[in-house]
Amino acid sequence: MESEDQRIKTDSQQEMARILESADRTNPRVTSIAQRIGCAIIEGRLQPGDDLNTVDLSKQFQTSRTPVREALLLLEKEGLVTIPPYRRPFVAQVSIEEVREIYQVRVNLLMLTAELIVNTASDEDIASLRAFLLPMREMAAAHDIDGVFWASVAFRNREAEICGNRQVKRILDSLGLRTLQLRHLSMKLGRAYAEQRLSDRERLVGAYEERDASLAVALTRAMVRRSLKIIEQSEDVRAKKDSGQVA
Repeated sequence: MESEDQRIKTDSQQEMARILESADRTNPRVTSIAQRIGCAIIEGRLQPGDDLNTVDLSKQFQTSRTPVREALLLLEKEGLVTIPPYRRPFVAQVSIEEVREIYQVRVNLLMLTAELIVNTASDEDIASLRAFLLPMREMAAAHDIDGVFWASVAFRNREAEICGNRQVKRILDSLGLRTLQLRHLSMKLGRAYAEQRLSDRERLVGAYEERDASLAVALTRAMVRRSLKIIEQSEDVRAKKDSGQVA
């Protein structure tokens, strides 16, 4: 985490700040610390089960332990941190059952978003989505997984903004940082699908431009379900290793 200031990108800063500030507007210092720890968790630099030593963190952020504790409490509310009684906080672990439940909610919301964009978004709003595609391809060519991820997050946020239903956006936002953690994990594990992921995103924008709701919904469903499948396959491999079935 020593080079964190250099690693956190503008998109990640904006997204983390947007979610965390909506949860707690009382202390910018606490939000800043939570943002940096949360980004490290989402991007996998802090792994599930890792200890979060408040003494070490207070030294890293050059502050007292109080704002660090408050930042961890904020991240606990978002599902990224577990704070057990009388024990050191640690990065939260999520079961595969919880992952499936989150993705079940997410896929249905995003399918609704896609249908609403086709039916209600202006041509100008849809054109704004195409502006994300070239930078994403350039970052993918440079093997910048984090950059592609945060650009993808910005793309999905823009979809929610232009779909014309504020409640859809509010519910998607309420899924919060835990969803970002799973989405980053899926992208990291699914590097072999990087080209397909980008091609599907380009086809999705094309479906919006053609006002083809059936194709837009189908592409959205396929993209989200593929992300879930990647996580499920990884969990299966891990479980087999733990049971000794895989060398």
